[in-house]
Amino acid sequence: MSSSPERKRSKAVEGYRPYFVSKALQLIEGGKVMSQPSSKEEELKPASPIKNKVGSIFIPVRDIEASRHWYCRVLGLDAADCSIMAGHLCPLPMEGTGIVLDTMPMWGGREPGGAPSIETPAFMLMTDDLQGSLTFMKELGVELVTEIEHDHWFVVKDPDGNKLMVCRE
Repeated sequence: MSSSPERKRSKAVEGYRPYFVSKALQLIEGGKVMSQPSSKEEELKPASPIKNKVGSIFIPVRDIEASRHWYCRVLGLDAADCSIMAGHLCPLPMEGTGIVLDTMPMWGGREPGGAPSIETPAFMLMTDDLQGSLTFMKELGVELVTEIEHDHWFVVKDPDGNKLMVCRE
């Protein structure tokens, strides 16, 4: 007796385990979800008052004025547009998600050595010219952590030791 096509198929993909694909990954066409969830699925979805939106990223720094100067040079910003607030905060005017330099007095900034630096890149600064960006950072004397990796990104350190990734857009 020959095996059914279903049995042959299951033998060919032994070890396969189906998994649920979240609604965020469903195919979207023209801004509309192709398969609308049933009311039962909507009932199971947990409600949250928290938006899936990042407002700003805080970068711990020791010297707010020196850090403002460094970031303004790297990002091509005018320091006059980057006010220091409350003696420890400096929001940088960015496209998209904001960056706030902060001496973090509540989170270790008052301790000797200041708040701990970011040891793993937590975000990417985008570029259309990866090689030009690497050359620019070298010309500024910025400490490199990596050269260009996978023709897509490199990592540098700011003066406080925070690791920042620069990535091809």
